Amino acid sequence: MEISDKWYAIVNPVAGSGKGLTDWPAISKMLRDHHIVPEYVFTEHKYHAIELTVEAVNNGFRKIIVVGGDGTIHEVVNGLFIQKTVPTTDVLLSVIAVGTGNDWIRMFGIPRKYSEAIRAIVAGHSFLQDVGVISYYQASYKQHRYMANVAGVGFDAVVNRRYNHLKEEGKKGKWLYLWSTLKAVLTYSSSGVKVFVDDELVVNELVYSATIGIGKYNGGGMLQTPNAIADDGLFDLTVIRKMSKLGVLLNFKVLFNGKIYKLRNTSLNRGRRIRIESSPEIVIEVDGEALGNSPFEFEIIDRAVRVIVAERFLKESSNQ
Repeated sequence: MEISDKWYAIVNPVAGSGKGLTDWPAISKMLRDHHIVPEYVFTEHKYHAIELTVEAVNNGFRKIIVVGGDGTIHEVVNGLFIQKTVPTTDVLLSVIAVGTGNDWIRMFGIPRKYSEAIRAIVAGHSFLQDVGVISYYQASYKQHRYMANVAGVGFDAVVNRRYNHLKEEGKKGKWLYLWSTLKAVLTYSSSGVKVFVDDELVVNELVYSATIGIGKYNGGGMLQTPNAIADDGLFDLTVIRKMSKLGVLLNFKVLFNGKIYKLRNTSLNRGRRIRIESSPEIVIEVDGEALGNSPFEFEIIDRAVRVIVAERFLKESSNQ
């Protein structure tokens, strides 16, 4: 078998509170039962999946299985753009989700059940999704990162930082994100923000949060960009203007039920380029990863990564 036909599995052993490690033997057996025998490696530290992806592609692999969560997917996609051996679209990316939030797979209809996720890999239905490239500032230096799903600015990013901090302290459980959200509601205040979409000023006021989506889901099932289409060449931008703490708590359910635009102080814009300026500086999270400070710039890259999706997702997207 040519190496380009072989699968390379990048396994995050700490994803899903350690499920990456404990469940890998069962996942590996299920893969073998379907005649998929990947070369595999465990990530050992943050950003290791980026390095492993570059190494795999440079060594000739063109099929990658991510066994991890949204953060691992984020790193692998960034690795695809760092390598310069082949176009990013020459590599087929698939996911067996063992993470906590698993928002990327929700978008594409990939089941959480391992056996069904593996069936999707065997079926081989692929889709070219858009990717965003983001610039931000870290310690006064301009940095760049690639985005596979959703970015959050302001409140979303503060929640994400609290959540990641709890995880780093060794806390576990599905309640962590909800707890982080409620804690942030009690302490977070809106910031003065300017938002430009395709060079047009669309927001210039106090903003509670801004969510920029290629995908629909973030934060473990929140639907803050519920109408996003992953290959339309556009970001969906949801801006929630200044809200009181009570207003946030009373309307909390609209973050999950797809009715976010029913809030009177919420708007939707679409565009290929977005710039966000703020005073004071605000922070950003991308695909669940806390990054740096404003100003932020987003630019779309059309149909840039080939991913395995569920057949029903393809049927639904063809009807949109």
